[in-house]
Amino acid sequence: MTDHGARTGRGTARTGTPGSGTLAKERPLRAPEARRADALHPGAWWVWALGLGTAASRTSNPLLLALLIVVAGYVVAARRSDAPWARSYGAFFKLGLLVIAIRLGFTVFLGSAIPGTHTLFTLPEVPLPDWAKGVQIGGRVTAEGLTFAFYDGLRLATLLICVGAANALANPARLLKSLPGALYEAGVAVVVAMTFAPQLIADVQRLRAARRLRGRPDRGLHGLVQVGLPVLEGALERSVALAAAMDARGYGRTAAVPARVRRITAVLTLGGLLGVCAGSYGLLAAQGAGFGLPVLGAGLAAALAGLRLGGRRSVRTRYRPDRWGVRAWLVAGSGVAVAGLMIWAASADPAALAPGVVPLVAPELPLWPALAVLIGLLPAVVAPVPVRGGPAPGDPADRTAAPAAPAASKTKKTKELP
Repeated sequence: MTDHGARTGRGTARTGTPGSGTLAKERPLRAPEARRADALHPGAWWVWALGLGTAASRTSNPLLLALLIVVAGYVVAARRSDAPWARSYGAFFKLGLLVIAIRLGFTVFLGSAIPGTHTLFTLPEVPLPDWAKGVQIGGRVTAEGLTFAFYDGLRLATLLICVGAANALANPARLLKSLPGALYEAGVAVVVAMTFAPQLIADVQRLRAARRLRGRPDRGLHGLVQVGLPVLEGALERSVALAAAMDARGYGRTAAVPARVRRITAVLTLGGLLGVCAGSYGLLAAQGAGFGLPVLGAGLAAALAGLRLGGRRSVRTRYRPDRWGVRAWLVAGSGVAVAGLMIWAASADPAALAPGVVPLVAPELPLWPALAVLIGLLPAVVAPVPVRGGPAPGDPADRTAAPAAPAASKTKKTKELP
């Protein structure tokens, strides 16, 4: 028999159909395709995005904020799938632009508390009574006030864009599977709320494309009414189907646990969540970095203990749970590293991360914080590559094909005649 394959050295791979004997050229090691077996844990994407958001909350430097937006956008473009929920990043980006516009509009029409000497224009000022001192409608608009408003709006927009990156990269259905049993009911509500907006956007795009193909208007008030009614009807049908599916699967069924365990669980969970809130506020505040981390750690420990005890009430099981592998640690660690380095830079050199507007000076890009932000690009290299044009990993349509069996030999055996 002839050998239809050949062994390759390290760094080579076989391409083509099995048994073709075609060898690929040597190529460097790269991330695998995001199938069910090696798909990244959705919690890693959220840890990475929250790390970038924490870094954005520590600075008002527009150059660093723009770099964070570029990092998040590049990772989304490199590792986003074709699922409907993965198309929500553009909506969050537009929402960030709207936040900046609203923040600038408030400054123009309601004034700013930042004193300035560079007057751009003056609006008619509305006189207010004495009890409304400190409130201004119209008046002088300065470059310093607009600059401060732009910095503040850009920081909030960056936070929204980081959250949008997590929504576009993390599969909400697989994220629900990874939640502890005590948070299953609340997790279902959150996941349904998170998936409603992307599905709504996909329905609007589909209906507008269908109306354009039929030569009907899809813009203006008339087009909005004609598109809005089918979208709302489809959302209602999905809600009824989801309710029926949840009822058929016994949603809300719990097991009986002792009253003492329930009380201990409630105390640990509530106390832990309060500690997490206080620690998070300490990390985000400018003066609370000292007590924020210990309080956050103690709160997380208490909350995890409460959630573990509360999981006894859940009677559901997990089918093929997601694994937190090495790639998930690298993705989550890159976000944590960006957040930690930015917190350290904010305490070491606060002037570089918060450029002043009085007097009005051009912001400068600090070297070490910029290099720290670039660590957030690591998921674009180590995260599994999404399969374009196919189902997302974890979806019902995703079925990892088994390797094909080798073709049977068509040679016939002949009997020996006596």
